[in-house]
Amino acid sequence: MKVYIFCDLEGVSGIPAGCFISGERPELRAVAARCMAGDINACIAGCFEAGAEEVVVRDGHGAGFNVNCEMIDARAELVQGASPQVRFPGIEGAGALILLGYHAMAGTEGAVLEHTFSSATIQNMWLNGRKVGELGIDAAIAAEHGVPVVLVTGDDKCCREAQEHIPGVAVCCVKQGLSTQGARMLSPARAQEKIRCAAADALRRLAEFSPVRLNYPATLRWELVERQMPPGGPEIVRIDGRTYEKSGMSVERLLIG
Repeated sequence: MKVYIFCDLEGVSGIPAGCFISGERPELRAVAARCMAGDINACIAGCFEAGAEEVVVRDGHGAGFNVNCEMIDARAELVQGASPQVRFPGIEGAGALILLGYHAMAGTEGAVLEHTFSSATIQNMWLNGRKVGELGIDAAIAAEHGVPVVLVTGDDKCCREAQEHIPGVAVCCVKQGLSTQGARMLSPARAQEKIRCAAADALRRLAEFSPVRLNYPATLRWELVERQMPPGGPEIVRIDGRTYEKSGMSVERLLIG
């Protein structure tokens, strides 16, 4: 069994606010990197405990250079850096996807660091008429590769969103969101033990999970924060001054281009 882990940063244990990930406070950014490595290693441990033969981890936040590769369990492979045409590089042949350290979609009340891809440019996104965040879109992209999402970790609002958008998915809540910049958190050690157990349990029940279903052609719509030049391409349809959409047979291509 091959397992793919895509790790974002906002929903990692021990991170309550943006000052931990912005880089303006190096000492807090270092804490975030350690917590991210801890969550990843806990998840890897759970995967192998459940019988995984191969684990690939994608450092998925920003430019993809958030965690020190020397801190990652040597049994897994780590993908870092740019992959401009592929959302999940190396997912081929995987039997399960784990979305680790995720966050709720833009506008979710009380969610830690809620946004959808870019808080600076994107207000909202919809997939086939349904408002979605990153985890909903990523589940659809994974389904195009035939891979089910088996586990989502993050704050309580992220976990609730996951259950609404990915039927039957397992969730692991590591913190309770108080606001965009505040959380009531488990200690990283407790959270990581919880992640290890959740990953192992989900993979032992792998037969219960299936990829999400989506009707095609799919339509992806996004509302920008302010009026600006729309994304390029002749397939772009302008809805109003800040809203655009495009349709096609691949959500991954609609998202990435």
